[in-house]
Amino acid sequence: MLDRDEAGARLTAGLADGVAVVADVADAAAVEAALDEVEAALGPVDLWVNNAGISGGPHKERVGERAERRLVEDPPPPLDALVRLTDEEWRQMLAVHLDGTFHGTRAAARSMAPRGGGAIVNVASICGIEGCVGHPHYSAAKGGILAFTRAVAKELIEQGVRVNAVAPGFVETPMTATTAPALGRAIEAATPAHRMGTPDEMAATVAFLAGPEAGFYVGATLSPNGGFVTV
Repeated sequence: MLDRDEAGARLTAGLADGVAVVADVADAAAVEAALDEVEAALGPVDLWVNNAGISGGPHKERVGERAERRLVEDPPPPLDALVRLTDEEWRQMLAVHLDGTFHGTRAAARSMAPRGGGAIVNVASICGIEGCVGHPHYSAAKGGILAFTRAVAKELIEQGVRVNAVAPGFVETPMTATTAPALGRAIEAATPAHRMGTPDEMAATVAFLAGPEAGFYVGATLSPNGGFVTV
């Protein structure tokens, strides 16, 4: 388990009798070193899941405040999300989500491909499928992950390594728990299933793609999203 949060990494690793490594996925050298550490402790890696992410911090708060006003004001105020997005916020989002997925996938492939097997699962989002209004940097990063997944999947399957993606919809997590109640209700109302997903449902999708039952899935995107997006 790789994470910048040591306590969180140890908690998650402990649930699976794994190894916790403190690493920033935006740092290529740190990812390579982390893989070496994990393999030294547990043996060659046969599954790699790229699931690191950030919410956007101040940008999310700015957009959330304006989005909440748009639910009640007539005419609704413009989001002004793009014009207020800073270079630093843009680069940080892509560094963690897109660069991190590249670093992790490359490191895992260097280990798996010579051995002729393995599975890599990249976690994207419905924002990468259709774009989420107000979050262009997040959408760009997640869309990039999906395109990256398709490209490397076609290459690595020739060496026995399967690469696929999961693009979740809105899920009940500590991150979404900070969403304003009115916005949360609006999201659920816009979802045909009339609820958010659960972490267990997302984990089950990842587990499927990692397992032998998904042996003919190559460069695929599975999107558990309650009908919010259909592809």
